[in-house]
Amino acid sequence: MSRSQDQKFFDLFSLVLAALVVFTFAVVALAVSISNRTIGESNKRDPQMMAATVARIAPLGRVAIAGEMPSAPDALLAAANPAPAAEPEPVAAVAAGPKTGDAVYNMACTACHTAGIAGAPKVGDAQLWAARVAQGMDVLYDHAINGYQGDAGVMPARGGISSLSDEEVINAVDYMIELSQ
Repeated sequence: MSRSQDQKFFDLFSLVLAALVVFTFAVVALAVSISNRTIGESNKRDPQMMAATVARIAPLGRVAIAGEMPSAPDALLAAANPAPAAEPEPVAAVAAGPKTGDAVYNMACTACHTAGIAGAPKVGDAQLWAARVAQGMDVLYDHAINGYQGDAGVMPARGGISSLSDEEVINAVDYMIELSQ
């Protein structure tokens, strides 16, 4: 083969390849255009699809100020989702009152006070607990509620769970002392 034949082949091959690329882009553009006109329009008219879309893109929280109109997402949700005929029944009742000492211990305290991590006195070790109780229960409660960092170790405030109330933390301390005597 000569050099001119090679050049002709390369030119023809490049032309066919370019035509295939243009054809591919044209087919994709046509498919997108058709799907937007059919699927997109039907979704805009369907209240359930509209409500689902609004719910997906809604902010995580809203601020309601007395006397102001609801925000646009609230209005769209209300328009797309009419109120149900009957009120839904509650799923479960929320337990009233503080958590018990054993519940708080199992939720927050067991990780450190079972293994003695960061100098935490192990539950059941009467000698370690006696030294702490000797300081006074008010000091022990204060360290558990507000946290403590000293030579003996580190105690995060409320066992690292800030949602615990003072009473729940005190219940957990009393429970651990009871198990350690």
